[in-house]
Amino acid sequence: MSENTLRHNAKRVLRAQRIETPSWAYGNSGTRFKVFAKAGVPRTPEEKIDDAACVHEFTGVAPSIALHIPWDRVEDYPALARYAASCGIRLGAINPNVFQDNEYKLGSICHPDSAIRAKAVDHLLECVEIGRQTGSSVLSVWLADGTNYLGQDDIRARQDRLAAGLAQVYAAMPADMRLLLEYKFFEPHFYTMDVPDWGTAFAHCLRLGERAQVLVDTGHHAPGTNIEFLVAVLLRERRLGGFHFNSRNYADDDLMVGAADPFQLFRILHEIHGAGGLAPDSGIEFMLDQCHNLEPSVPAMIRSILNVQEATAKALLVDRDALREAQRDGDVLGAHAVVMDAFSTDVRPLLAELRQDQGLDPDPLGAFYRSGYQEHIEAERIGGGLGWGA
Repeated sequence: MSENTLRHNAKRVLRAQRIETPSWAYGNSGTRFKVFAKAGVPRTPEEKIDDAACVHEFTGVAPSIALHIPWDRVEDYPALARYAASCGIRLGAINPNVFQDNEYKLGSICHPDSAIRAKAVDHLLECVEIGRQTGSSVLSVWLADGTNYLGQDDIRARQDRLAAGLAQVYAAMPADMRLLLEYKFFEPHFYTMDVPDWGTAFAHCLRLGERAQVLVDTGHHAPGTNIEFLVAVLLRERRLGGFHFNSRNYADDDLMVGAADPFQLFRILHEIHGAGGLAPDSGIEFMLDQCHNLEPSVPAMIRSILNVQEATAKALLVDRDALREAQRDGDVLGAHAVVMDAFSTDVRPLLAELRQDQGLDPDPLGAFYRSGYQEHIEAERIGGGLGWGA
């Protein structure tokens, strides 16, 4: 395939790309040791929406913001949705929180106490209703449930409780809503996690139905895990619901996506593109899930989106005709060279051209800094900000 054709096709796909930003990443965050307060942090869900709208203004590809309940709880969700629309974006995935209440020390929907399980399910059902009111079609579920010690609880019984709780929630969802089930191999529990890996999540999704799919958080894997392989398998089974993109060096570091290992991000997007997963109708949700512990959140979000765009552009520049020919001929080095040539391409000029075509500044970060937005919110938002405590 000619270089011009590859570039033309890449621009077409990139023009339609959408990346959702998370409301919680605009607030204060930190580690188990300390949360460092930052200037200009949102004080209300509406101010989080303002920040998300700013990111979309300069990138053109971030038209939605995910909510986390109860962190983003309000009295009137339709009004919040209208406010988002007035800012040029929409409310996206609804993320329940069943890990912070004291009652959840031994689990939520996997807890041995039926009353606590019922409380957790009620909250998940509340989030289904919030999705109805906001027009969201995605319920994104991560469970902190697990055990620390051998014998602490019955592993199989916990799986039964998990299946029963998820089934209640799935049955209550409207027909246009999907349940995306996330997994994490350790933390906060260190002997078992009730949804520790993609296989466990996949098994529960199969039992639930076609609108239950796996959510891949790129930071939730053991060292050495081949994430692009499991992505390929889930794509083949039509059970890849989406991503929480971030970077990790050691564990669930929640660093900016593409910061630690841009090659891994490219490899993942290479598999997604090969399966048609970058098409607007693929149903795959591309979402960020990050904690900006040191850096200001809005420019960090813009930087993250640029990293995803660059990795996507490189994946789109792989000459797949040449790749298939090399694979067919058993040309190991030739096939590898095709992919590596694309990864080595400087795609920043292509993305700058695309942004100019869309009426955007070719340098989104530079445009943000010149806009004075950061100075404005730091001066305006006095008196604390939203976030979570360590």
